[in-house]
Amino acid sequence: MNMPADCESDAVRLRETMAKTLAKDGVLADPAWRAAIEAVPRHRFVPGFYLPADEHDGHGLTVWEPVTAELDYGRWLAAAYSDATLITQFDGDETDWKNPVVRHGGAPTSSSTLPSLVLRMWADADLHEGHTVLEIGTGAGYSTALACERLGSADITSIEVDGRRLEQAASALYALGYTPTLAVADGLYGYWPEANFDRIVAACSFRTVPPALLAQARPGGKILLTLSGWLYGYARVLLTVDGNGTAEGRLLGGTVSFMSARTHAAPVFGNPAHWAAGLPDKPRTARQSPERITAATEEAFHLRFLAQSAVPDAQMTTVGEVVHLVDVVTGSAATLTPADDGWRVREGGPVRLWERIERVLDAYDSAGAPGPETFTLHVYDAGQHLRHEQMPSLQLSRP
Repeated sequence: MNMPADCESDAVRLRETMAKTLAKDGVLADPAWRAAIEAVPRHRFVPGFYLPADEHDGHGLTVWEPVTAELDYGRWLAAAYSDATLITQFDGDETDWKNPVVRHGGAPTSSSTLPSLVLRMWADADLHEGHTVLEIGTGAGYSTALACERLGSADITSIEVDGRRLEQAASALYALGYTPTLAVADGLYGYWPEANFDRIVAACSFRTVPPALLAQARPGGKILLTLSGWLYGYARVLLTVDGNGTAEGRLLGGTVSFMSARTHAAPVFGNPAHWAAGLPDKPRTARQSPERITAATEEAFHLRFLAQSAVPDAQMTTVGEVVHLVDVVTGSAATLTPADDGWRVREGGPVRLWERIERVLDAYDSAGAPGPETFTLHVYDAGQHLRHEQMPSLQLSRP
């Protein structure tokens, strides 16, 4: 890529500005992490990425515009030093960044995570000098570089399931003098050759805590990861491993989401109308509104995760005003249709999907709307259970 002669000086100025902004927002309380932010050139890890256009296309799809230094130097460099996630890949397909084209829709499968979230993850993992660290999800490599700058390359191992993504990240890292251990590997299984780790930090989400990670953490070590599922409910948890194959930790606050580990991605479920056609004709009145878990609020974000724990194989989509729940594992389905006095539910199959969600919402209300930090995740041979002293235990699925 041909860079303007003053690119590096422009980047230094923008890094300083970004560091000041993050410090003002309370993200950079640790001087060592601030020094890392000011030192690592993020633009070297994102030679090309996509940004959303202001308007959707005629089909309602997001229009993704390619951004490179050749196409628009100012926009490219400013975005590289903004606190924003930069999408670098869709649907597992590599872009020809010499001749990129506009995309319509698509599922992001790789990115450079926004710097404030990267710092938040590293800080929440309670990293200290001398810790050996496994990062799951190298992505563009920027977060790896920050860890190397802060702790030294010798203690950092980073794995990535996509070999093409890792190749680009490795080139950028090595060119800047960072030499962590890198490997193409599935985060579901961690990385045995470098175990045991003091800290394991995942930059992707899992449906359940992978057992291999517990085995690869030292006794007393910590695992920070995001739990997610097919309802796209998310929760972060910091687990402490006891060395006997078990671990526990409280959920963390905030609304953080990560792309799913590719082996935990939701399956395609077909046409919602086909599922709805087999449901009983006579509906019942819903006790709870689906808006409890679909609203754009922090509480709904939390409730969607709790609901998902009750129906871990369910997926949700809205067609018109009708909310569809589909479970490809059991063949169960439900629809919620708005009425003048609430919502009407039709359910079929071995699992009454909305009824299960209603029970969780009822228990949540009875417990006084407890926040994420009041829930503890226990991981052991018998399963993985989310517990609260005033609510029934919820069991995470074993994918």
